[in-house]
Amino acid sequence: MALLNILCYPDPRLHKVATPITVFDEKLRTLVADMLETMYEAQGVGLAATQVNVHQRLVVMDTSEERNQATVLINPEITWYSEERVKGEEGCLSVPGIYDGVERAVHVKVKAADEHGQVRELEAEGLMAVCVQHELDHLMGKVFVEYLSPLKRNRIKTKMLKAQKEDA
Repeated sequence: MALLNILCYPDPRLHKVATPITVFDEKLRTLVADMLETMYEAQGVGLAATQVNVHQRLVVMDTSEERNQATVLINPEITWYSEERVKGEEGCLSVPGIYDGVERAVHVKVKAADEHGQVRELEAEGLMAVCVQHELDHLMGKVFVEYLSPLKRNRIKTKMLKAQKEDA
């Protein structure tokens, strides 16, 4: 297993739309393991392949308290959203140190394959529902800061670019 490099906003590669996965092989299972290791190391609850510069429809998540219930979603599609919505603080491994309120559906149903190609439907609520919606946004090339006002988004972009220059 290997730690992967997480792209940081406003990297334009975060805006690429991911393509469906058609081959379920050892290479894919290695990518899943590497993404899980990267997500756990970075203290995240979810990671989309887009964030590690792999533009395929793959998400890994673990919203459990014990951090031992990994969920793998390949070619995920949300099939149902609840009408009830909640605004909650979100953060993102691609926008480190930034948290802001985003409104999301409280409940979702998602259809996805696992790393072996087995398709299943999953019901998610609370943090898991938020995480699913957040990570699927990444697969569509959208970062959570795009839900914020242009003023906030520009401030975040400036802050992130400054931090990247200082790190370089």
